Amino acid sequence: MKLYSTFIFILITLIGCKKDGNETVLDYAYFGGEIINPNTNYVLLSKNDTVIDTIKLDGRNRFLYKINDLTEGLYTFSHGGEYQLILLEPEDSLLFRLNTLEFDESLVYSGKGDKKNNYFINEFLGNEQEEKFVVKLSQFDGKTFQSKVDSLRAHKLNALNKFSEKHNPSDLFLKIAKTNIDYTYYSSKEVYPFMHYGKNKAAILKSLPDNFYEYRKEINYNDEFLSSYHNYFKFLRYHFSNLSLRTHDHHDINACFDRESLCYNMDRLKLVDSLIVNPIIKDELLYHFTMGYLSKSKNEKNNNLLLKSYLSKSKSEKGKNKMERYTRSIHQLKEGLKFPEINLVTYNRDFIEVNDVISTPTVLSFWSHVYYEHFKESHYKLKELKQKYPEVKFIAINIDDYSVEKSRKLLENHGFFNMNQFKFKNPEKSLETLAVYPMTKTILVDKNKKIVNSNTNLFSIHFEEQLLGLINR
Repeated sequence: MKLYSTFIFILITLIGCKKDGNETVLDYAYFGGEIINPNTNYVLLSKNDTVIDTIKLDGRNRFLYKINDLTEGLYTFSHGGEYQLILLEPEDSLLFRLNTLEFDESLVYSGKGDKKNNYFINEFLGNEQEEKFVVKLSQFDGKTFQSKVDSLRAHKLNALNKFSEKHNPSDLFLKIAKTNIDYTYYSSKEVYPFMHYGKNKAAILKSLPDNFYEYRKEINYNDEFLSSYHNYFKFLRYHFSNLSLRTHDHHDINACFDRESLCYNMDRLKLVDSLIVNPIIKDELLYHFTMGYLSKSKNEKNNNLLLKSYLSKSKSEKGKNKMERYTRSIHQLKEGLKFPEINLVTYNRDFIEVNDVISTPTVLSFWSHVYYEHFKESHYKLKELKQKYPEVKFIAINIDDYSVEKSRKLLENHGFFNMNQFKFKNPEKSLETLAVYPMTKTILVDKNKKIVNSNTNLFSIHFEEQLLGLINR
C-alpha cells in the first residue's frame, strides 16, 4: 500500500468524524509517514520538549497516528537522533517520506498540511546555504553588508507573499514564517562582527551604521511562543555573544578579541542572567555557553570558576548535574594520563577494550549519522591523513546507540569501511567518560597509551603540526 492510499484512508476517516451527526470535529490531526533505512523502530512526537508519544513503525516502516485534543502549533518529530519541526493545525492529515541517509534533504510531505510544511523544510535547507553565503558577505564593510542582507530578507518576504496569495495559509503559519525570516536576518547581523576578518571586534562594532541593530528594540528575550524554536535560540546565542563584546571591551580595551577568555565568557553568563527571566530560555543559553567554553578549555582553575558561575545561575538540576559530570570528565583527560578503559564493539560483533588496539601513535575520532556532513568530511580527511602518516593508527568510533549492521551499511555505502572502525559498547557511558562534545573532538594518544591531546580537531590548521609532535615523542 502506497502513501497515497494511506491518505485516502485518512480522508475517509475524517469524513466519518462528526459531532452530533452534523458538526465536524475540529480538534484533531493525523500524522504519519514512511522511513527508509530506519535507525530504530519508532518515531518520537513532541511539543515544547515534552514527548507526546512513542509511535511504533509497522513492518513496512510506516506509521499513522491521530492526535486528539490538538493544540495547534509547532511539533517535533524525531527518529534515530535527528529531528524536524512540523506545523500542525486542526484537521491536518500530514504524511512524510524520508531516507535517514539524507534526513532533511530527502524529507517530503504530502496530505493536508503538506504545502506549509514543505515551505518550511525548503526554507530550512535554503537557510543552511545562506549561512555559508553570509560568511562571505561578512567580509564587506558594515554598510555594504547591511544592504546585501536586506536584499536577501526582501527576496524571502516577497516569496512568502506569493505563497500566501496562492495558498491562503493560516495566520499562525504566517506568524511563524515571518518570524523565521526575521530571526534569520537578525542572526546574520548579530554574527557579522565575529565573521568579519578584523580582529578588533570593538572597533568593528563602532564602525557600523547607526541603524544596524535598530531591530533590537523589538526583541522579546522571554518569548514563550518561541521558547522551543531553533531560529530564536540561534539568534539569542549570537545576540548575547555580540552584546558581551561591548561589556568585555570595558575590561580589555582595544585588545584582540578572544572568545575563549574566561572574562568574556563570565560576562556572557552575567548578561543572560540579568536580561532573561523565562527559565527555559535562560537555562538553555547558560548551558550552551558554559558547555561551549568547557569543551575548548584545558585550564582547570578557569573551568571551575565558570562552572561555579553557571551553577549559581541555572535552575535546571538536570543541566547542573550533567555539567558537573562533564567537567570532571575533561579534568580526567589530562595530558600524560593513561587513556581510559573504554569497551568497543568490532564490526564482527567482538568486544574489545580500546587500549588493546593502541600500540602506536593513535588518533581517535568520533562520528554519528546525525551529523551527516561531519561523518562524510571527517572520513575523507582520515583517508587523506592515513596516506600521509602511515605510522599513525587512525581509529573512528561510531557513537550511535543502534545496531552494528546499520553503521556498517552507512560506512560501506560511502566506501569508508576499514579495520579501524568501531562502535561504543555503552555509548552513553563512553561519551561521558571521554567528554565527546562537540562532535569534531579528536584525541591524540601515544604508543604507551598516554594522552597527548584530549581535545583537538581534525580540521584545525594546527592538526598536522600536532600530529608530527605525536609521532616524534
